[in-house]
Amino acid sequence: MDDNDPVDAIALAWHRERPGTPVDGIGVVTRIWQLAKAFGDDRRRVLAAAGADTATLDLLSILRRSGPPYSLTTRELKEHTMLTAGAISQRVARAEAEGLVTRAPLGDGSRSVAVTLTPAGHDLVEQLVDQVLGRESDLLSSLTPAQQADLTTLLRILHQDLMTRLGTRKITQVGSPDA
Repeated sequence: MDDNDPVDAIALAWHRERPGTPVDGIGVVTRIWQLAKAFGDDRRRVLAAAGADTATLDLLSILRRSGPPYSLTTRELKEHTMLTAGAISQRVARAEAEGLVTRAPLGDGSRSVAVTLTPAGHDLVEQLVDQVLGRESDLLSSLTPAQQADLTTLLRILHQDLMTRLGTRKITQVGSPDA
């Protein structure tokens, strides 16, 4: 451990004050928390500069990734986002008011509603994805491609194990309680 590294300093202080307390997770977990916060804050800044937010990007990205005709039911959106029906409804209503999506009944006798990306929504998500993913790629540029691949593998293993051990696949914002 490095005394000059603030995260290592936390672990060293706990080790000094409480010998025998397991501190090996601090180097990983604290850094993941700090990185998640830094990446999230940066993404919000990039999106704000483009006049958007993370909720809008999330909705438009799910529709865009679904492939032509870029349309999903509100139920499918709920499954992809793991949000409540009310939260999906609010996001869709806001995006519809901005002309980014349309809503229409499926016409199959059910109460299902299809949410479809408009040309303006398609253009915006294309712009946002380029900005966000380009920025994130730039932020990772201090790692070589091999290091990025290694880190991706290690994080995948950790993520899968943690989700299995915690018995959940639900992903929320960093630090927010499960809804």
